[in-house]
Amino acid sequence: MSDVQVLGKVENLLGEVISQSGTMFTVGVKISPSNNIRVFIDADDGITIEKCTIVNRALYKRIEESGLFPGGNFSLEVSSPGVDEPLKLHRQYEKNIGRNVEATLSDGSKITGKLVTVNHQDMVVEEKTGKGNKAVIKPINILFSQVKQTKVLITF
Repeated sequence: MSDVQVLGKVENLLGEVISQSGTMFTVGVKISPSNNIRVFIDADDGITIEKCTIVNRALYKRIEESGLFPGGNFSLEVSSPGVDEPLKLHRQYEKNIGRNVEATLSDGSKITGKLVTVNHQDMVVEEKTGKGNKAVIKPINILFSQVKQTKVLITF
């Protein structure tokens, strides 16, 4: 079986496991040459260590039963993509409405502000300029076709 077929099979097994939750979704799956499978999941209501553990156990069992890796020659890691990773899926943008983001556009410029709306073609970010009572909040419409990457900003 080719690497692409193995990856597809793991993604299908993962889909079967997380579809039962209704809120979880796959962000990415990577398989190293040494058969280390790294799965990145997220959920509309947030991802927890407990959810990752449940998915890990269920997926590990299904991979073992599938016989994809003879002799159980694989390892499995299930985690969230991490707060420092750019958003990849439309569903991640929707989940982060109301949070501060930094969008880097294809021309290298950056727009920072509160993500207020998302649809299939674009998003609106409210950018704040100035301080205090001189602050101005301006909505900026950004086409996804112009976005190189978007990261959620963590504020304390």
